[in-house]
Amino acid sequence: MDQDKNTDKNEGVNNQAGDENTTSVNNDDNQSNEKPSVDQKDSSKNEEDLDNDENHSQDEIKDLKDQLLRTLAENENLRKRTAKEIEQIKKYGHISLLRDFLNVVDNMERAVKSSTSEKQSETSVKNLIDGIEIVLKEMKSLLDKNQIKKIEPLHEKFDYNFHQAMFEAPSSDYEEGLIIEVIQPGYVLYDRLIRPAMVGVSKGKTAEKEKKEEKDE
Repeated sequence: MDQDKNTDKNEGVNNQAGDENTTSVNNDDNQSNEKPSVDQKDSSKNEEDLDNDENHSQDEIKDLKDQLLRTLAENENLRKRTAKEIEQIKKYGHISLLRDFLNVVDNMERAVKSSTSEKQSETSVKNLIDGIEIVLKEMKSLLDKNQIKKIEPLHEKFDYNFHQAMFEAPSSDYEEGLIIEVIQPGYVLYDRLIRPAMVGVSKGKTAEKEKKEEKDE
């Protein structure tokens, strides 16, 4: 009977150990089953973040495209406006000068009309000359007002930037390269040449030079 009791006791111990092992295995299984669920949550969260980042990036790209298109459109409109303004300046930029010039034309017409309507006498001729002088004075004032300067370089050094030589002549009074005659005056607008002055240029004392050269020979 003692042997039977010992046998039952051993069986009880073995059964208890088996139950503990079973419980431990079950706990391990439960823990292993819980871990994948956490990983799945993290994975889902990461995918959601990636989707949000992608959507945000797409929105930024769309905004940048819209800004670029607006900028291009504004630049094109600016280019068209500028081209139109330049065209208007080319066509009508000198209208103020012409408006002033019309006054000169009117005064010249009055002077001519008054000289033809009166009898040709010394008085009428004098009136005509006076009228022309008044008109000429007005025209010079008009040129000065618009920064148009006259070039009359008599006795100055020849400058090909502003002068055009029509002839060269020997001169015992002026050095070589000096302007001895102004055939037609020139004009500049500020520092830009409108028309060069047509001039005659001195060649210096050519005859005396030739004599000296002949003596030296």
